[in-house]
Amino acid sequence: MRHFDLTPLYRSTIGFDRLGSLLDTLGAFEGDTPSYPPYNIERVGENEYRISMAVAGFGEKDLTIEVKENTLSIRGEKQAEVEQSTYLHRGIAGRSFERRFQLADHVVVKGANLENGLLHVDLVRELPEAMKPRTVPIETKSDKPRVIDSKAA
Repeated sequence: MRHFDLTPLYRSTIGFDRLGSLLDTLGAFEGDTPSYPPYNIERVGENEYRISMAVAGFGEKDLTIEVKENTLSIRGEKQAEVEQSTYLHRGIAGRSFERRFQLADHVVVKGANLENGLLHVDLVRELPEAMKPRTVPIETKSDKPRVIDSKAA
């Protein structure tokens, strides 16, 4: 297990304390990373992302998506149902799960849909207008010397 001392970071920076807590959180999950359900994270556009998660056997009522303090949580919990079948082999997992994703600042969830056993969660990075790059116009000033009329004075 790796341990990083972030004390020098805290001494010389302001406002990056969330980065330190993020690194601590990621370090805690290092050995306990769950593998169910499988998922993909893809970049769809310059500021657009999509998480696709394989949730075969789960319906909309069984899934919960929540965003709280830059953490996206996706939970699946099957409703208890009376089984009328006797399975000879049961390979489709229906166990409960919870996946958490750390979101960067200004990343918001735009929507989610369930299609063919895949849950798609669409995300967009929306930078505030003050943080977007902008061009500064250059004004041209005349370097001609002004003539002072000595008769007017």
